[in-house]
Amino acid sequence: MTVDEELTILDETMRRLKVEYDVYFGGGSKKPPTDTEWRVGSLIKKFSDSGKLSFTQRFRYNAIAQKYAVMSDLWRKKMKVKEEGYNRPQDQLLGVQGMRTEEQHAAEAALAGTAAVKPGIAKSPFSVLCSDAEKDHASVKSLYDAMLAAKKQNGEAGAAASFDSFKAFVKKKTDQIRKDYGCHAVEYSVEMENGQVKLKAKAKTT
Repeated sequence: MTVDEELTILDETMRRLKVEYDVYFGGGSKKPPTDTEWRVGSLIKKFSDSGKLSFTQRFRYNAIAQKYAVMSDLWRKKMKVKEEGYNRPQDQLLGVQGMRTEEQHAAEAALAGTAAVKPGIAKSPFSVLCSDAEKDHASVKSLYDAMLAAKKQNGEAGAAASFDSFKAFVKKKTDQIRKDYGCHAVEYSVEMENGQVKLKAKAKTT
């Protein structure tokens, strides 16, 4: 495996770790994602003293490592609040339980397959809109991460499809539905059906 491939794995694992922590702090998981965090920490440590990285690779690694350092500190603070409760008014800004971030709502909804609860807004499945898989890369990636987190938490075994193959599937499905229904976009949602995590798609005409 090349250095670039390992850095890609590190980046993807870091994204997955963030989703899993959002699920945990959102109340959708009883245990923190220690296994995933161990994998991220191991790769961060592996490259920290490596003199074999090119300038571009070092720049990419530093960006991921800095993001991990910032997020790790935030997770540590959230963990303390979760274990000890709100001791200070500013603790509530960390988004644990009572005050959740948008990403925590989405991650919890994807995991539960039910709904993201937001004040004053009706329950609805976690979903994203896609009109072009290439232009909507970020939305497709968040959908992929949410699917993986939900399947893992639901205990569904089996090797997960790579992001590239998942994106190719979404692109093909989006093009097909837009052609068949003459719609401008397709709404993808992560839901629970008969005890299994399902990805559903429907034409978005309005």
